[in-house]
Amino acid sequence: MNALLDQPGIIHPGARRLLDEVTTAPEVPVRVTVVAPGGHGKTHLLGLLGRRYADAGVEALLIDDADQLDDDELAKIKARTEETTAPVVLAFRTAARTKALRTLADSFGRSVSLGAFGLDDVRKLVEQSGGDAATAAEVHLRTGGVPGLVVRAVTGRLADFRGELEQLDDDVHRYLIAAEAGAGRNLDLLAALLNRDREGLPEVFDSARATGLLGEDDVLLPIAAEAIRTWGSPGRRLTVLQRLVELQLRDGLPVLDLAKSLLGTGSSGASAAAAFEAAAREAMPDDTKLAARFYEAASEAGGRGAALTVGWAHAAALAGDLDTALRLGDGMLGSTSDTDARAAGAEVAATVLAHRGELAHSAELYQWSGRAASKAFAAIALLGTGKLEAARGVLETPEVPTLFAGAASRMARAITDSVSGCGAETLSALLGAASMLESAGAPAPLPDSPAALAALVGLHSGELALAESVLSRAANGRIGGDLLAKRHRLLLGWVAMTAGDLKTAAEALMPPDGLEARDELFAATLQLGLARRASDLPGLQRSWDRAYQASMRQQPDLYSLLPLGELAIAAARGGASAKLAGQLERAHAVLDALGNPPLWTATLRWHELHAAITVEDHTSAGERLAALNDFASCGRYPAALAAAATGWLAVLTGSFDPESITASASELHELGLCWDASRLAGQAAIRTSDRKAMVQLLEAARQFQGRAPEPVAATGLNALSERELEVARLVVGGLTYKQAGSELFISGKTVEHHMARIRGKLGAGDRRELLAMLRELLAAGEG
Repeated sequence: MNALLDQPGIIHPGARRLLDEVTTAPEVPVRVTVVAPGGHGKTHLLGLLGRRYADAGVEALLIDDADQLDDDELAKIKARTEETTAPVVLAFRTAARTKALRTLADSFGRSVSLGAFGLDDVRKLVEQSGGDAATAAEVHLRTGGVPGLVVRAVTGRLADFRGELEQLDDDVHRYLIAAEAGAGRNLDLLAALLNRDREGLPEVFDSARATGLLGEDDVLLPIAAEAIRTWGSPGRRLTVLQRLVELQLRDGLPVLDLAKSLLGTGSSGASAAAAFEAAAREAMPDDTKLAARFYEAASEAGGRGAALTVGWAHAAALAGDLDTALRLGDGMLGSTSDTDARAAGAEVAATVLAHRGELAHSAELYQWSGRAASKAFAAIALLGTGKLEAARGVLETPEVPTLFAGAASRMARAITDSVSGCGAETLSALLGAASMLESAGAPAPLPDSPAALAALVGLHSGELALAESVLSRAANGRIGGDLLAKRHRLLLGWVAMTAGDLKTAAEALMPPDGLEARDELFAATLQLGLARRASDLPGLQRSWDRAYQASMRQQPDLYSLLPLGELAIAAARGGASAKLAGQLERAHAVLDALGNPPLWTATLRWHELHAAITVEDHTSAGERLAALNDFASCGRYPAALAAAATGWLAVLTGSFDPESITASASELHELGLCWDASRLAGQAAIRTSDRKAMVQLLEAARQFQGRAPEPVAATGLNALSERELEVARLVVGGLTYKQAGSELFISGKTVEHHMARIRGKLGAGDRRELLAMLRELLAAGEG
């Protein structure tokens, strides 16, 4: 076998005992059979025995590969064995034996079976070749300890497999190829492949086991699987794999695992194309990148048809390959015969354009598509560009009663309603849409997710705990596939940054490579915002160019006001406000067209206030304050911004009441705006001449640096809305989220989101603590 195996101690115990006996008494006329699968050392043992007998001057009959001999040859060996007193050793594989071999072996009376090496023996061999314990463990895993395979792995003589595979019985070879493809346990499939009934399969299994390429569990060893892929005949392997897939397709059975083995083989033709397309559909729910590869392979194999192209475009989009998705979508738009294909192409192209910040063009294509979900997505895009009446007009179309279309419509209606009045119910409606979409799955690429829109609304309304909750669910559930994974992660970073958790926010940072325009805008401005909050002036300067360029690659819209506001503050600090004036003007044109909805406008005014404060432009700051005061009646969050803005202007003029500043900063802190709260108190502290007030404000600034407040007394039940109180009473009363939702005619997921919001307001550490706090508060409040 190899000189490596001649080392002392590296030999099977049964073989060692036989060698010791021969060395001690070589003249004894032993009759021994040596039985083992291929590669277990039979030939090597016969070589060692031959040397022992030769050294002792004893003539012995040593016969290898007896299983390859015919009946006449075996009869001659039997006769000679009966005539001589010389030692006879007969070696053969553990395959189905002929009657003649079985009779001869039985007459010997003694048999030595050779097994695989344990890890210690493999380690000894590996160490002799300069390897370490980790290498030994890997070699043992790959080879199952089969001596011949261990030697090949250690010495790198893997090409030896080529000749051995070519000499295999055809049925055994086909079975091993099937086993490598994952079909080794599918008896019906194997029977059809080998043209045998199931009763005829054990003969093939025994012959395959005798090759030494299977482990103790009859599963192909990793090194053998690699050998079949690398050193076997490509043509034979391709033929077997295609036949396996054809049989599965014929019976309407899954083909995904088998089709994986066909990828990259150059397989083509109608059956290969059908197999790849079927595998793509199977892969789609769990692995859109793999599905896209299969659709591409189907096309390369000669597959055609609208279903293939639509499936490929959807898979590419969901996998984040928007260039391919747009190319396929645009190609379908040019179809003159298939209206469904044209509609699907319009949907795909519209989705890509939405991710690239082209909402106006996206809306046109969604409207042109005419499908139910597309109309909802068109409404979202239209609203984003300031076209409220057009958005409402699109939504007048009756919904198609599917979960996906229903989720899309609910999302669109919630966003459209967000610009009416104070938009108080927007977040709850979006949470419901997010729950509905989770149940429906995403059969098509999304221009945006209800979770992302809910998070934006949460960021615009001080509902950071809810924003974090809904984004985390979407991220963990991979809602929207790879296409929306980056958006969800970036928005989680924005929530963390807004809350003052700069470390967590920094974990969401992404380089520009591979980001579409919308994601790049949020990524670049997140980096910019972190540098500003860390007072990192060099970092701020480095980040500015990237963020500004990202902002120039798309038109401002309703959903990009947060990054635009962050840019406005950075521009003021860098003396570049004039460069951003046009974009801010266009953003305000969108808001003006929508009637300056408080939900969306207040936060931009807040950012612009800080831009004015940065350059100490009191006039501009006063105008922003007046606008914020107009929104103060729309709830706690805009009222808190207006009060804080008043405080900021008072700080700038040096005529402020420390108690009022502390109160305003505390309110910001309770809403989750920890960094803003700390900065307001800190700036007031350094601008007062009253030492007592300075100490008080500095202490407040220090306390406000952390995340949301822990004390319950600062908020209590007064901080909860009527709906939140209803939810709290039902859950504390022992109802599950689903049961509570039924009582209130909302989904269980919406109840869960309400509970996350309550937890954020009360500062509870976990669900158990939250329930305990609620029981105490409700008992005190209603006792």
